Order: sequence, then C-alpha cells, then structure tokens
Amino acid sequence: MIERLQEILDRFEEIEGQLQSPEVAQQPKELERLGKARAELEDVVTVVRTYMRHRQELAEAQELLSDPEMREMAEAEIEPLREKIESGEQELKVLLLPRDPNDEKNVIVEVRSAAGGDEAGLFANELFRMYVRYAERRRWKTEIIEHEESGIGGVSRVVFSIDGRGAYSQLKHESGVHRVQRVPATESQGRIHTSTATVAVLPEAEERDLEINEKDLEVSTFRSSSAGGQHMQKNETAIRIVHRPSGIVVTCQDERSQQQNKLKAMAVLRSKLYEAEQERLAKERGELRKGQIGSGDRSEKIRTYNFPQDRITDHRIGFTTHSLPLFMDGDIQKMIDALVQAEQAEKLAQAGM
Repeated sequence: MIERLQEILDRFEEIEGQLQSPEVAQQPKELERLGKARAELEDVVTVVRTYMRHRQELAEAQELLSDPEMREMAEAEIEPLREKIESGEQELKVLLLPRDPNDEKNVIVEVRSAAGGDEAGLFANELFRMYVRYAERRRWKTEIIEHEESGIGGVSRVVFSIDGRGAYSQLKHESGVHRVQRVPATESQGRIHTSTATVAVLPEAEERDLEINEKDLEVSTFRSSSAGGQHMQKNETAIRIVHRPSGIVVTCQDERSQQQNKLKAMAVLRSKLYEAEQERLAKERGELRKGQIGSGDRSEKIRTYNFPQDRITDHRIGFTTHSLPLFMDGDIQKMIDALVQAEQAEKLAQAGM
C-alpha cells in the first residue's frame, strides 16, 4: 500500500511540474487534460500526505521510548497517532477503490408519474422540485428539457439536466420507483392512497463518449404546446428524434428555437444510448453496472415517502429518516450519503478489504 501511495504522490508532483511548463501553457487541450487529472488526484493526495506524516510522527515517537526523559511524552503521543493512522487507512481504502468513470459527469434526470392518477402526477412534480432544490443547495445549474403537465398542478413527465461536478456520483442511486403514501387533498374520506413515480438518472454523455450516425436518425418537427394560451408557438419549433437502430424516441419543446430544441434532444439521446451501452457491457461481464445498489430494476420500489408518519425509507439499504417537508424541499444529502456509504461498503467487501 505504501508503494502505491508513493506512486500517487509522484504522479501528482509530475502533473504539477507539467502544468508549470511553458510548453504546456501554449496547449489549451493538454492544459485542460492535466488540470482535470490534478483535480482528480488532489483530494487523495491531501489524505495521503496527512497519513504519511502521521506514520513518520509515530516512528519518531516510538524511537523516543528508549529515552527515559522523553518516554512519558512519547507514550502520550503514540495511541492518538495510531488512531489517526487507522482512520487514515480506512479513508484511503475508500478513496483508492475503482471509480465509476461516470461519477464526475453532469446528469439528465427524467421523472414520470406512474400508478395513482392525478396524485401520481402531483408527486412526480414534487420529486422534480425536490431535485431542483437539491441542485440549488449545491449551487448546480438546472435546465428543463421537456415538461408535460398532467392537470391540477402535476406532471406526467419532466426531463431536465443538472450541471455540477460529481452530480452523477450523488444522484445515480435515485433511479427507480418512488412510492408515496398520504391522504390526497381531493380525498373526502381521509383515506391514505398509494401512488408512484419513476426516476431515471443518466450520466450526460459527451460527443467523444459516443458517436451517432446522422443516417440512423429520423428528425421531425411539431408545434410546441408548452407555452400555452395566447403565447402558443405558431411555428414548428419542437423536435422529435427517433434513433432507428435502438427505437429510442426523444422530444424537446421547451426552447423557442428549433436549433436549441434539437441540441437538447440530441443530448438526451446521446445519454440514453450511452447508458444502454454501459448496461450491455456490464451484462457481458456478468456483473451489475458499477454504482448501482440492489438490482437497479426500475420496477423495484426503492423508496417510500410516508406522509402520515413523517417518514422516508430507502428499502435497498434499510435507511430511514424523517422531516418530510425538509426532505421534499431538497434536504436529501443525508439519504444520499447513506447510499454512497453503502455502495463503498459493498465495494470494500468485494475487494476483501
């Protein structure tokens, strides 16, 4: 392990040296590549340096045990240093686990109402708002790609992007069926209803991740209905793209220009094709796709939001938290942290650490 840590330190110092090179300063692409490499190693290097310093301090304290005058002071330092070293080792084990290559990517999120009629549409809209508020708390940028209303303030489907460093690493476990149990506002008898909505979180694929042949696309336009009323678009600015080989269909009608809608629709298509390819490769390797907890099957109810009992339970890891109003307002980091920790524990177990 020490050899591997030294290799990381050496690589980090090598990158820093290259970044200071006048030749690299004149190559924007190389500068960007090295900058990303440095950023990826920076957090690990900080922990490695602290860990190595504690090991050195422990060695020095142990040497002082043979000095009668310094023995008492050395003994007082040794146990705290051992605890720090053990804690550092655990942190490094997690940091050195194989990383999901998509973790740093932006995401495209799709929320759909499922079982439960109007109540499902209201719940889907609340989930959409929850993720937008979470993104705002993280100072991430959100942008609506498609928004289909379902009446009485609900949505049948909403697609939006979230741009922020590590967005996929934080939100990838949100994919699945979310279930709500509560008394709807329209329920006169006070009976609890159960409704569901589905969430799909896709890593945003860049053009370099996936090449799409234009000949495989069937692109059509239609009149946007998102603006509504007197502001209804008279021109056919909305875009529908069909990817013939896969049968995937994407639409975008949120922007006022056809070109902007096409760019957004292509981003969604690229991410869906990228996800499908990742899943195909995972099946070929005979393992679950990295970063997923449980089966990842979207027919599986991953979480229940129980309003009468003010409780949110994630069924995959058995984690329960409360304060539903705050949770629905985007205060979901505690849940996300629990899912990330469960993923890390599973990987550590698989690695025999």
